[in-house]
Amino acid sequence: MSALIRQIVGAKLFHHSIVAVILLAGVVAGLETSPAMLERHGTFLFGLDKFILGVFIVEALLKMAAQGRQPWRYFADGWNVFDFLIIVICLFPVGGPFAAVLRLARALRLLRLVSALPKLQLLVGALLKSLSAMGYVSLLLALLFYIYAVVGIQFFGKTDPAHFGSFGTTFLTLFRLVTLDNWADILNLQLAQSPAIKVAIYFVSFIVFGTMIILNLFIGIIMNSMAEAHAEQANQTAEKNAAGSDAFARLEQVSKSLAELQSALAGLRHQLETDRRPSAPESKP
Repeated sequence: MSALIRQIVGAKLFHHSIVAVILLAGVVAGLETSPAMLERHGTFLFGLDKFILGVFIVEALLKMAAQGRQPWRYFADGWNVFDFLIIVICLFPVGGPFAAVLRLARALRLLRLVSALPKLQLLVGALLKSLSAMGYVSLLLALLFYIYAVVGIQFFGKTDPAHFGSFGTTFLTLFRLVTLDNWADILNLQLAQSPAIKVAIYFVSFIVFGTMIILNLFIGIIMNSMAEAHAEQANQTAEKNAAGSDAFARLEQVSKSLAELQSALAGLRHQLETDRRPSAPESKP
């Protein structure tokens, strides 16, 4: 029975159906944000939402049943744990203090696409793998922000307190500069009130260090993690293929040995039958 369920769960039709239901859940979550849609089709949307939740529950039960006598192995996969947590959150009561959590869970159901699509799993895995390296780059960026915030307050705090009046406003201004969001407006404002050489050195150096170097380090780390993830996936595929080839070679060797054994048994049987036959009488002279 578990083999049949495992075959059903591993079928492409089952996989594509779950992906379609996840997309439907995202559409329903978007429609439920419209008061007009809720007023007109609220009953239908709520019924559709219950149907989607039922499909997710059946999927989880089938995956557990596919593990045979060890259903707890379903939780060995982190993506299965993520899917199960979303189901549990969606089972909370609709009203009361859980209303906001339930609405959030309905929106998070669209994230199940990550667990349903292997390519997205690879991307998310690469991002998670790069977090440790990103931490050091983030620390470097924080130090850069702090140094330039101190210098910015000293340079432009009196002439432009709206952008450089305190650490908080200065950090927001630097974040705007590092994202290149209308940074020319801030630059022109400082050029009108401060020496051009001081403004140029401050803004150009910060944009070069902050945007051109550090942010590119983030991109480089992510790309490196993606390359490593692809390499690991290729190695796993190669190991599976090698294991399959080795198993096939062993099967061929066993088949050859069986054929040789059958041939030897046939020869032995023939020899025994020959020995059992009575010898022909000798002719008398």
